[in-house]
Amino acid sequence: MVHFLTQAMTSHGYLALIVLAFLQACCIPISSEVVFAFSGVIASGAIASPHKFSVAAVIIIGTLAEMGGSLTSYAIGRRGGRTLLERYGKWVLVSRSDLDRAERFFAGRGAWTVAVARMLPFVRCFASFGAGVVEIPALPFTVFSFIGTAIWTTGLTLLGYNLGQEVTKLYNRFTLVGIALAVLFVAALIAHRVHAIRKDSRDGGPPAADAEEPAARVGTGRSGGAHRARR
Repeated sequence: MVHFLTQAMTSHGYLALIVLAFLQACCIPISSEVVFAFSGVIASGAIASPHKFSVAAVIIIGTLAEMGGSLTSYAIGRRGGRTLLERYGKWVLVSRSDLDRAERFFAGRGAWTVAVARMLPFVRCFASFGAGVVEIPALPFTVFSFIGTAIWTTGLTLLGYNLGQEVTKLYNRFTLVGIALAVLFVAALIAHRVHAIRKDSRDGGPPAADAEEPAARVGTGRSGGAHRARR
């Protein structure tokens, strides 16, 4: 996975950055840490690439691409919710438990938690979809998602830029053993996601009591703060 992402960045430049950032914000488990940190490394000139990056362009383009994915994921969650997740989630390695964690994170808190969620590794991948399911109002969601996304992309890009020389040394020393370990790590991650999805399928969904228990809507939605019953 790491090799694929870095190869895509060096081969396709900003187009790869846009596509990868958009997909990551749409609940596709792509490492934004690798994407933005490596973009910063390229911008530092530490790694030869036919596509020249600048720090400012990476931050602006990456933030806008992630916001496009974030709003898309939010809209899908708001319209389709759990029904959509249970039908198609397994194809993108998203389990019911992932959404449960996102809902618990937002429950009883204000819309500001969107900014926090968009800065947390792994959680940020599902934050927008979860915010749509629990019906955080669109305007606060957009504002706080932009804040969290901008901070995240800026921090990672600057980190990669400032550590460019050191990252290059490690990259050049990346032996076959290192590649094998990376492949095993990705395989283990995928196996874990598949196991979680199969476990959800065997459980046959959440208990009836949970399904009937209403959850409080975050923010000031159109029903005065009452969240619709979990689907």
